[in-house]
Amino acid sequence: MSKKVSIIIPVRNEERTISVCIDSLLNNTYKNIEIIVVDGMSNDRTVEVIKGYIDKYGEKIKILQNPSVFTPAGLNLGISNSTGDYIMIASGHARYSENYIDECVNAIENGECDVAGGIMEVIPRSDSPKAIAISEVLKHPFGVGGAKYRTGTQEKMYVDTVAYGVYKKEIFEKIGLFKEELIRNQDIEFNLRLKRAGYRTMLIPTARSYYYARDSYKKLWENNFSNGFWVTYSAKFVKRAFRLRHLIPLLFVLYLFFFAIISFFQLNHLTSLASIPIFLYVILNIYYSLSISLKSRKFALLPYLTIAFLVLHISYGIGSIVGILRLVLK
Repeated sequence: MSKKVSIIIPVRNEERTISVCIDSLLNNTYKNIEIIVVDGMSNDRTVEVIKGYIDKYGEKIKILQNPSVFTPAGLNLGISNSTGDYIMIASGHARYSENYIDECVNAIENGECDVAGGIMEVIPRSDSPKAIAISEVLKHPFGVGGAKYRTGTQEKMYVDTVAYGVYKKEIFEKIGLFKEELIRNQDIEFNLRLKRAGYRTMLIPTARSYYYARDSYKKLWENNFSNGFWVTYSAKFVKRAFRLRHLIPLLFVLYLFFFAIISFFQLNHLTSLASIPIFLYVILNIYYSLSISLKSRKFALLPYLTIAFLVLHISYGIGSIVGILRLVLK
């Protein structure tokens, strides 16, 4: 009999997508699973929806309450209550290809790696131009960098991180659980710890997940501000918990502050020189926005894309600055 996979899904207010998530996992070709949904005190119908699945599928699906609300505590609670040989970390606002678990488990069983995960394809939550534009930005290298699980690959490859990984359970027993002090970006710290311990993470292109992106600039700003904040504020709890590439949006925002100051004081020669980077950014933003619009043949996306790129970069950068200020001032 195949080894059991315990699927941990931390959620809060996911009534819109949790059914799609659970259905996709139940429909996977790998059947020896348990689904543990850890609810962060939802105030919508999330718990009610999950209880409906429990009534239908019994002990195959469990629900736990996470009084602390935050994701790392929910993950740790789920892992601690799991009975599987493998742990899969899943998201309540994503769905998974039918072969997702099989492909990941096979790679581990074959000795290719210790952690396996698939490509994450970002999809819009609605058909509005804004929602489509945000989803496109969240999978484009200009928006989110070069993470292969986002941008895609044709071959199996070793990587630093995957979005929804399947782990040997022994990993958590040997290197510990997620740090609960890190409200966000706990996966960055965990993956660094994982790599330092010598474990190998593999990206499996034949396994795919489909992530439902946020569909408003406000939600995009809030999410990425928080990500940026925690990428720097995590230094309070963990040494070297991020890499230089995570600070690029911070440097960009600092540059914009510097440009605004010298423009205010009308330092003409310095202003002209300092305007070069912002000019290049505008050109790149328009270029990539236009290329996405042309590729999708949806020219109405162009203004939404340029704004989405800017919101993504600025919010993350400001969040990172606030994180550093919080470190210094406390």
